[in-house]
Amino acid sequence: MAKVLLTAAVTGAGETTKKNNHVPVTPKEIAESAIESAKAGATVAHVHARDPITGGVSHDIDHYREIVDRIRDSKTDVIINITAGGGGDFIPSLDTPAAGGDGSHVQTPEERHKPIGQLLPEMCTLDCGSVNFGNMIYVSPTEWLEKQAKLIQESGVKPELECFDTGHLRYAKHLVDNGLVDGDPMFQFCLGIPWGADADVETILYMKSRLPINASWSAFGIGRMQMRIVAQAAMLGGNVRVGLEDNLYLKKGVLARNDQLVEKAVKLLEQQDIEVMTPQEARSYYGLRNSK
Repeated sequence: MAKVLLTAAVTGAGETTKKNNHVPVTPKEIAESAIESAKAGATVAHVHARDPITGGVSHDIDHYREIVDRIRDSKTDVIINITAGGGGDFIPSLDTPAAGGDGSHVQTPEERHKPIGQLLPEMCTLDCGSVNFGNMIYVSPTEWLEKQAKLIQESGVKPELECFDTGHLRYAKHLVDNGLVDGDPMFQFCLGIPWGADADVETILYMKSRLPINASWSAFGIGRMQMRIVAQAAMLGGNVRVGLEDNLYLKKGVLARNDQLVEKAVKLLEQQDIEVMTPQEARSYYGLRNSK
């Protein structure tokens, strides 16, 4: 059977907590959701931290530390993947166009890297460019990305090069070509985000065709496209991702839990004679370090 890596993106940073009460918020809830996702079949748990009081995004290293410690202390075998894309939110404002409006928070490369450098997960995501994210602008300048890539490389963490559009893919290849990514690179096609690349087969095929020969890739779609992209990406030889960061529903009108989305993806893959990699298989195949 073919095998794929299955990631559970358990919470994200979006304003989703009021739309689905299963979205984990506290470090304890986020860790427990990652553990439940692993037990349901996920290879990787992708985590953001949230403010336990407001439910909004948190860049507090102590929140990340508690999440990671709880997962590791549980002895549940799962690869931890921490976002390295925090602190890039710019909210346009006509009143303060240079500084941005309420909710703007842009961190330096060193600040974005802090959870990675201190906690040393096996993987992290690296958002490879700026993008219009709805009415927000996600800011990730190219020189900053080079600094981040170098810091990640020095930490021994494997970056998953997130590409929300085709220009991001070009820049991710620049990082690879300039020796800032060790080993065979891992790319993630982030599809369907307003206003990035479309969530469809044509986009996947194009982006796949532009990859370095030694690269692996994954793809995810948001909302109702989540499971469709799971099926399409896996059939085309890619890895897959599900979770409440990207989609809040198990089916129309039914709110989901992370473990339910993982179970649904596993069943969908099995119907295509595709098996999900165990964490240990993925560590060996992708040459991951920093396993605890």
